[in-house]
Amino acid sequence: MAIKNVNGDRKIYIVDTTLRDGEQTAGVVFANEEKLIIADMLSELGVDQLEVGIPTMGGDEKEAIKQIVKRNNGRKSIMAWNRAVISDIQESIDCGVDAVAISVSVSDIHIKHKLKTSREWVLENMIKSVEFAKKNGLYVSVNGEDASRADNEFLIEFINEAKKAGADRFRYCDTVGIMEPFSIRKNIEELYQRTGFDIEMHTHNDFGMATANAIAGILGGASHVGVTVNGLGERAGNAALEEVLMALIYVYGYEADVNTKMFREVSEYVAQAARRELPIWKAIVGDNMFAHESGIHADGAIKNPKNYEAFDPDVIGLQRQIVIGKHSGKAGIINKFKEYNIELNDEEAKGILEMVRAASVRLKRTLFDKELVKLYQEYKRLNKENDKEN
Repeated sequence: MAIKNVNGDRKIYIVDTTLRDGEQTAGVVFANEEKLIIADMLSELGVDQLEVGIPTMGGDEKEAIKQIVKRNNGRKSIMAWNRAVISDIQESIDCGVDAVAISVSVSDIHIKHKLKTSREWVLENMIKSVEFAKKNGLYVSVNGEDASRADNEFLIEFINEAKKAGADRFRYCDTVGIMEPFSIRKNIEELYQRTGFDIEMHTHNDFGMATANAIAGILGGASHVGVTVNGLGERAGNAALEEVLMALIYVYGYEADVNTKMFREVSEYVAQAARRELPIWKAIVGDNMFAHESGIHADGAIKNPKNYEAFDPDVIGLQRQIVIGKHSGKAGIINKFKEYNIELNDEEAKGILEMVRAASVRLKRTLFDKELVKLYQEYKRLNKENDKEN
């Protein structure tokens, strides 16, 4: 796909890790057939590279990766995740993938308290792993786990050593999601300027800034961005595929050969497979993205959708909705009843609106079509009775 900026002189590559980091969401397990379907959908949507799992787990995990590789048939780059361990990489080679992510901790807190070793050990094992992978003809992403808490001078040394060993890019991991956009852009600018190496953003959402941090990294010079469908991932999740792509296209003016109409379909399928409900307020793909209730907003959207919509709902496979409830106004009521071939005058709309608001407060929700029709019938009945009494 390779998203291009307006001048066409800069490309951003999308790396989807739904089937690896997304499945690491606590309690989420994809069946093998679901993995195949998700991989097919992401490939059709236009993702550049799919990170599909961890071969060294063996069993179903390894079998699913082999099936994805076979079914993909070279259409997209298929990547497997590995520790900086030769046997891990051999398992990936056995699966037939064309690319590997080699991950090792780079922050002192991880090196000391998790690995219980030294920076020298980290560099030595990373170099050996990269060299082995390159000898076997693989594309290599070197992952700096917890890079956002690492010493920048050590990161630069790490990246330069990876580059010498033959690696193709460095994955900057904000593993615990502690970065914010201004700092992360500055960090990536420094790393890129001092190494001249391709950088991939891999951001987590612990403070709700994964998408913003991913884009900030791109603005700082990163050429690749890691994402997951619906933002699935460890703890609070990762940067969401649909959010990053749509922000690049609509906020930053990038051009992308991507089937955005598939976003809703893909999001729904992944949510079902993960047994995680797709929130109606979810950015880009949630039902409420194009649902208007409040009087001012509904009236504005009826007059011209651009008043309250950043893009057309059809772009991502959704539909516009004018919903009726406590916050509705007369314009929304009149427009809604046109769907039932009922033309309300101003007085009728005002009377029904009062009934709608009372019912909505009583029921604590917006109203269904059948309820609206019954309110209309009740309004007409009461008016008829009043006319008789008068």
